[in-house]
Amino acid sequence: MPRYRRVVVKLSGEALAGASGTGADPASLARVADEVLSLHELGVQVAVVVGGGNYFRGRMAEGWGISRAEADNIGMLGTVMNALMLRGALTARTDADIRVMTAMPITSVAEPFIRLRAVHHLERGMIVVLAGGIGQPYVTTDYPAVQRALELDADALLVAKHGVDGVYNCDPKTNPAAVKYTTLTYDEAIAADIRVMDTSAFVLANEQGLTMHVFDVAGGGVMRGICQGQELGTRITAKG
Repeated sequence: MPRYRRVVVKLSGEALAGASGTGADPASLARVADEVLSLHELGVQVAVVVGGGNYFRGRMAEGWGISRAEADNIGMLGTVMNALMLRGALTARTDADIRVMTAMPITSVAEPFIRLRAVHHLERGMIVVLAGGIGQPYVTTDYPAVQRALELDADALLVAKHGVDGVYNCDPKTNPAAVKYTTLTYDEAIAADIRVMDTSAFVLANEQGLTMHVFDVAGGGVMRGICQGQELGTRITAKG
């Protein structure tokens, strides 16, 4: 039996971009689709929150001479593009029903996010891909990922990072002596100014007692291993 009955996977846009960091890479998309399907085949109910940073980020607004709200709207459209590509890759690999749901209405290509409908889809064995964040600017996909995990009554949030296999006490890319945490509490993460997720996401997850696993999206079988009870990456929990 898997450790978790239902999970939400938080997937950055960069995870779909490959080495270039921008656009979409077919090999990276295929690898992510296979990892998501490995959870479905295990019997775990899966929803995926996708980012759009491989196309546009709100913090790029100043360089483009546009407002932050406008830039965030563009970024949300990027998440929809990623969701549709992920649905395509999943559909090519499975007979399971794949549903894309968005926080802003784009009814010609996706369903609007309605919490009870999303839960119903999961209970019927569908894979649900969630795009558009929460449909509002000034918010990255970190906070919406936690919010959706709570709304869908998920047992855990799996945070797939690009190029780092967990949470470290400092940047392992610049400091080879960096130490990786196996487990961590949200209070410890906030006190240490850990930047792997927005502080607002940590605060909400802590308040609601949501377990979070941080791992490298490129690690084959890691998502499945976590759901089977292996301690891979970094597990973050509320105190006590």
